[in-house]
Amino acid sequence: MEQEQSLQLQIDTLKGELVHAHENLMEQFYTDPLTSLSNLYKLRHDLEQLSDTTLIIVNIDNFKLLNDFYGFIVGDFILESFASTLVNLFHPAHVYRIAGDEFAILEPKKMTFYELKAYLAQCSLSLSHVRYAYAQTEIFVDCTLAASAHLDDKSVFSNVNMALKYAKERGLKFWIYERSMRLSEAYESNLKYATKIRKAIVDFAGIVPYFQPIVDNKNGQIVKFEALARLIDEEGIIHAPDAFIPVAKTIKVYDKITTTIIDKSFAMFENSSYDFSINLSFEDIINEQMYRFIIGKLQHSTLGGRVTFELLESERVNDFDKVIRFFNEIKRHGAKVAIDDFGSGFSNFSYIITLNPDFLKIDGSLIKNLDTDKHAQIVVETIVDFSKKLGIKTVAEFVHSSTILSAVKQLGIDYSQGYFIDKPSPFIDT
Repeated sequence: MEQEQSLQLQIDTLKGELVHAHENLMEQFYTDPLTSLSNLYKLRHDLEQLSDTTLIIVNIDNFKLLNDFYGFIVGDFILESFASTLVNLFHPAHVYRIAGDEFAILEPKKMTFYELKAYLAQCSLSLSHVRYAYAQTEIFVDCTLAASAHLDDKSVFSNVNMALKYAKERGLKFWIYERSMRLSEAYESNLKYATKIRKAIVDFAGIVPYFQPIVDNKNGQIVKFEALARLIDEEGIIHAPDAFIPVAKTIKVYDKITTTIIDKSFAMFENSSYDFSINLSFEDIINEQMYRFIIGKLQHSTLGGRVTFELLESERVNDFDKVIRFFNEIKRHGAKVAIDDFGSGFSNFSYIITLNPDFLKIDGSLIKNLDTDKHAQIVVETIVDFSKKLGIKTVAEFVHSSTILSAVKQLGIDYSQGYFIDKPSPFIDT
């Protein structure tokens, strides 16, 4: 009997230890080790189990910059300190750390849109320029908040994340998701485009250059073509670059599009006497693999003296030395350089002097109303005069009528392109 009781006691003790061990494992599974807050797994569990709650997500602004500048030890200090700030501010709500610099608050009540708007405005003020001190150094932290006001929304987590992304992209302090924003449709569209782009790249034939002629304004003759990227999907629908290039950059396949356009354009003009131009972004130029690919293409081709590479003026150039290096190297192989869409960005004339391009392409926003807009006329006239003094040729984009073409010629612009001259086409007249 005593032996049975002893055995039962051992079994009970073992069961208790197993239960305790299980509880410890679950606690570790649901807990963020740095801040000791509940983590993303716990939030997802609570969202499934609880009703009548309001989810708020808080993201620290520019945390990577803070972490890189001060170091990861201070970065961890900021995260721990910010976690304590949120716990104190939102008590008795439950606070979670759900990603590196992202936190969530689960309020134990449903809020209407206007209640939530007032609440987030108040919270945003409390979390504005929060001061922390580390080793006699003052660190200031700001954040962005997002939430959803839909009381019956089962997709609350994804919707609040969409609202956060919307707020971050526009520099807003907070945003509340509403169905009328149609963000989910935009996300679905991006996913579809991502699939189309990947298929087009794998298939290779799906990404193609269309060629738009550029004419000499003195004699009206076609002198060159600009290669413009197009995506042709499985249904044969043709998509313009504004629709698929941003998605391609997001999913990290943009460089494949650039190399495809370069390859196909070079192949097209091997059997033609025309010059041609290809667009490059700043990220193309600073991409070492792309740099080697282009230099290799120029070295092993006879087309170096007939190709122009166009850099968007509206692109943010963070490293002029790399751009100058690229320009100088391709010029060594006979290629020319153009600044595209000049007038659409910061239009810094010292930038032009530094880069010393062969062509300035004047942005269509200045050209399209050149016959009626006096301010546009003054700006374009200034660009043309500046270019002539430096020996830079000018190209007018978006020439859509005979009236505009006449105005362009009158101002002394060297070349023109636009729908009045001809639309982009997959073929060229050889």
